[in-house]
Amino acid sequence: RRCGWFDAVALRHAVQINSVSGICLTKLDVLDGLENIRVCVGYRSKDGDVLDNPVDSEGYEAVEPVYHDLPGWKESTLGAKKVEDLPANARAYISFLEEQVGTSIDIISTGPDRIETIVLRNP
Repeated sequence: RRCGWFDAVALRHAVQINSVSGICLTKLDVLDGLENIRVCVGYRSKDGDVLDNPVDSEGYEAVEPVYHDLPGWKESTLGAKKVEDLPANARAYISFLEEQVGTSIDIISTGPDRIETIVLRNP
C-alpha cells in the first residue's frame, strides 16, 4: 500500500474544473507513525518563482514541488470508525487538505478493508 505525498495543487485544479463537491481520502492509515507529512502546495520553477499548476506534462519536468510539512501522529488510525477516533494531528491534516483543495473530504478510508471507512457526509 505505497503512496506518494498529497498534491493539493493538482487536486485543487481537478476540483475546480470538474465542479467537485466532495472527495474521498484513502489510505490515511499508511501515514501512521510518520514524524512529518508533506503536502505539495505549489511548484517552484528553475528561476525560483512559485507557480500554481503547470499547463502540460512537459511543464512538470521544469518544476520542483513546494512542500508544506505537517506534524505526523504516532497513534494508529487503522479501522477508526468516527473522525473523533482519529489522532488530533490526523484531524488537523484532514482540515488542512480541505482548505488547500477547496472542497470537503466526505469519506476517509482507514484501512485496506471496505468496512474501514469513515463517512462524514453521504454523497
